[in-house]
Amino acid sequence: MATLTSVPPDASPAELSAEQIFERAKAREIQLSRLLMFYISGGLLFMLLPGTFLGVWNLISISNRHAAESMSPAWIQAHGHAQVMGWIGCFILGIGYYSIPKLRSGLRPFALGLAWFSGALWMAGVALRWLANVYLWQWLVLLPLSAGMELVAFLIFFRAVSQHKPQPHAGSSPPKLETWIFVVIVGTLGLLLTLLLNLGACVWLAVWGMTPAFPQAFDQPFLMLATWGFLVPFVWGFSAKWLPTFLGSREVHTRLLATATGVLVASVGCGLAGWFRLATVLAALAWALAIIALPVFSVALRPAKTKGVHASFPWFLRSAYVWLAIAAALGIWAANAAHPSGIWGASRHALTVGFVAMMVFCVGQRVLPAFSGMRLLFSPRLMFAGLVLLTCGCALRVSGEVLAYQGIFPAAWSWLPYSAVLELCAVTLFAVNLLATFITDPASQSRLTQIREGRTGKSITAV
Repeated sequence: MATLTSVPPDASPAELSAEQIFERAKAREIQLSRLLMFYISGGLLFMLLPGTFLGVWNLISISNRHAAESMSPAWIQAHGHAQVMGWIGCFILGIGYYSIPKLRSGLRPFALGLAWFSGALWMAGVALRWLANVYLWQWLVLLPLSAGMELVAFLIFFRAVSQHKPQPHAGSSPPKLETWIFVVIVGTLGLLLTLLLNLGACVWLAVWGMTPAFPQAFDQPFLMLATWGFLVPFVWGFSAKWLPTFLGSREVHTRLLATATGVLVASVGCGLAGWFRLATVLAALAWALAIIALPVFSVALRPAKTKGVHASFPWFLRSAYVWLAIAAALGIWAANAAHPSGIWGASRHALTVGFVAMMVFCVGQRVLPAFSGMRLLFSPRLMFAGLVLLTCGCALRVSGEVLAYQGIFPAAWSWLPYSAVLELCAVTLFAVNLLATFITDPASQSRLTQIREGRTGKSITAV
């Protein structure tokens, strides 16, 4: 039997045979899948331990004391940073390294070693931030160090994926940037600005601060940037890319989506300037425009793509955009309330958990198994259970924060711990489902084994 010749690593495509090109592409696909699983596994770790577990601990302590101010701001910010940068950040970087070069047909593959290094640097930076905020150990040094590590890791990522540009055909002008990529770029710039402000604030605290917690006057605009300026555009961009296929709906209204993104940028700018009343109204307007532009609630033209996931997938995916509407409405209320701490918290939770986490639970379990070596999701039933628990926990948390923190219905303090436990169970099921998916053999591998065995059998029979 003929054996495949080794593929020279520095050979150009013109010097390779079709079989060698295929072997090179297959080897890189395997390496990219392993890289993605590294980022996703790291994100799941931050989601479970420094993120959700610390959040549950914080909420139970607050509920027992019936006072939101009783908890250390540094602990609350450590929880939020681990969730946004540790969990969602790892997912975004990993998916970006894996998918953006393919989606944009780039011809210059980035160095995989740098991708692994940036992932390790990013996770180490997030871990040091959590350590400094929770244990206060050497926080004057660790706080700016962690922020610098995160920024450097992102710059490595940005340079790697920005090399992949659509290649024009011979004699034609360069292709235009697709709208969904434009929206993702807006989210990327939002992340860059978030990291720059984070570094500046950490350096300021290391020189003049008394604790590792951001002051309230800075934290409120910073959170507006990190949520509406970073997370929301990323979700909108990938929604524009994938939702028409997943939901079997019409195509995206690209001009309207670009307009919605522009309004969202204006909203974040107003938030950074401290004009929260105008910022929250613009955020709600941006949501309304995005809902019309994206085929979230439009009539399906084709059956939804639910193969490999639970059949309820489209309903939960649509519910995420309902949670974003709730977040926008609560933001308007908070900006006009005299004592809005509980309303602001409920608004952020509706956005980060109801919208972002729900989209990650839905789309992540739909695409990540395929990206990780053409695997199938381990259990659609676990997916459904996690989505139900996440929905119930978020509903209890958002309503409880408004009713309890604002003194509208004091008995709501009693159900806040249950919301935390429900959400902890939901993220645990999500993590178990993905990790079990990663350790199982890909469906394509079993198929290749059957093909090889079939060919071997035929050759033996022929002999």
